[in-house]
Amino acid sequence: MYCRKVGRPLLGLCGPGRSYSRAAVCRQRALWLRRSQHQALSRHNSTRSPSQSTVDPDEVKRFQSLASKWWDEQGEFAALHAMNDLRVPFIRDNLLNVHRAHHPGKPLAGLRILDVGCGGGLLTEPLGRLGANVLGIDPVENSIGTAQLHASYDPDLRDRVAYQACTLEELSADGAEEQEPVADRFDAVVASEVVEHLADLETFAFCCSHVLKPGGSLFITTINKTNLSYALGIVVAEQLLHIVPSGTHDWEKFISPVDLERLLESHGFSVQCVQGMLYNPVSGGWSWTNSTAINYALHAVKPRDSLQPDRAEESCPHPEDHAAATHS
Repeated sequence: MYCRKVGRPLLGLCGPGRSYSRAAVCRQRALWLRRSQHQALSRHNSTRSPSQSTVDPDEVKRFQSLASKWWDEQGEFAALHAMNDLRVPFIRDNLLNVHRAHHPGKPLAGLRILDVGCGGGLLTEPLGRLGANVLGIDPVENSIGTAQLHASYDPDLRDRVAYQACTLEELSADGAEEQEPVADRFDAVVASEVVEHLADLETFAFCCSHVLKPGGSLFITTINKTNLSYALGIVVAEQLLHIVPSGTHDWEKFISPVDLERLLESHGFSVQCVQGMLYNPVSGGWSWTNSTAINYALHAVKPRDSLQPDRAEESCPHPEDHAAATHS
């Protein structure tokens, strides 16, 4: 695992015979983040066509056939139900590190969260119970129907959880057309077990940045692209133990933490934390691990527009301040 408030150190900045103060390095980093975000926005606006989509039609068909099974805790999505023991505290604790308001019993009260690829609402609901206002979106209409029906049984969710059958890029385009004010954008975007099913990760990263407030958080859980993830995530999990339906995953769509971090940084994000996750098929439970060889969770932050170069030092901790995050 590694955690940090600012991205990786600037390598090669201090060549032979040159030395820079820590403040100067941090100012350079802050300027680079804002410049890269602006360039990504300009590049995407100039090249993106309406036909670009994060959605893979084959994936939609596959999840359409499973739409009625989301809330069977012993069925095809049992591993996702169990994953809530890790991903809910991971999201909660990292958000509380950013937003230090105190709301006893409802720690995420006042925060707006977008759950991308929400399926039947397995993660949307617990985030709502923590007090957040959560919008779950999914391109599979039957999954949204399942999510709405299940949430309707809990009066506590009525005013805090909503669902919409749409794609991330459709939601992002709607916000652009309406010139939605910053105050109405999202404090966090969650994409849990989603990116390995998408057709276009560049559009995904761009749209996540677009809908987030400055300083907003992006949470991703996904599968690394390694020989071990193929052996355990596909051969064992799908073909031998049938933990998930056969054909659920395509190894070619898996992405390593390094490649995912590179993609996000190209869109202006600063990756704060990456943590390995391990599933035990015997106990049916998940645990944190130092290895990201199979599953991992990532937290990234969109820089604040108001960050000034002379304040950059405040966002750049000393190396000895870097400590592993703890999770409930």
